[in-house]
Amino acid sequence: MNGEQGWDRAHWLWMAALVGGSSYFAAVILHLDGALIWAWKASGVGLLAAWAAANACGRGGWTMAAALAFGALGDWMLDAIGMMQGAAAFAAGHVIAIVLYLGNRRAAMTGSQKLLVAVVVPLALLAAWGLTKTAEPDQMAAALAYTAIVALMAATAWASRFPRYRTGIGAMLFLASDLFIFAGEGGALSKDVTMWLVWPLYFGGQALIAWGVVGTLAKEAKL
Repeated sequence: MNGEQGWDRAHWLWMAALVGGSSYFAAVILHLDGALIWAWKASGVGLLAAWAAANACGRGGWTMAAALAFGALGDWMLDAIGMMQGAAAFAAGHVIAIVLYLGNRRAAMTGSQKLLVAVVVPLALLAAWGLTKTAEPDQMAAALAYTAIVALMAATAWASRFPRYRTGIGAMLFLASDLFIFAGEGGALSKDVTMWLVWPLYFGGQALIAWGVVGTLAKEAKL
């Protein structure tokens, strides 16, 4: 990232986001809770949204900033208000991101890349069903609906023109983090295990998504 600061108008916000998001992992491990902890949780992605806005040079940049802002809202709402409300905020952010990715489709993909895009949603739904099949029917339906949206976001990110080793992998990490949440809630894995995986995958994924999209659009704007 340091070599790319020519396009980055607010590198300090990027660094602050990494500090906020990475340091929150301590709160996860220590099982901390409370209003200040909820704000701490939202700080990482919230600062990523601010960084994206500071570097926005057109509709795409502002769209990415909006998607990240809904992610930060979801981070806060999950603990401050409730799981369903937080999931709704995340879903809104995913829909915004999907629109961005569909408007920036890659001109050509290899056969293996097309296959991955095609199987992401059904495989994610199959995994989510297996992890939530013992839950109440309404809870399982909500989990499947949400998984479909996240998986579609990941598939369209992979099919977009944004760097796959940043935005594409970041979106897949985001999807993996949600599946590990279901694994912990459904008992497939101990929460003592999933707590080491969910936040790093989630925040790392969000950071990679933002880096790939914002960097691409900002560098293009300078040409």
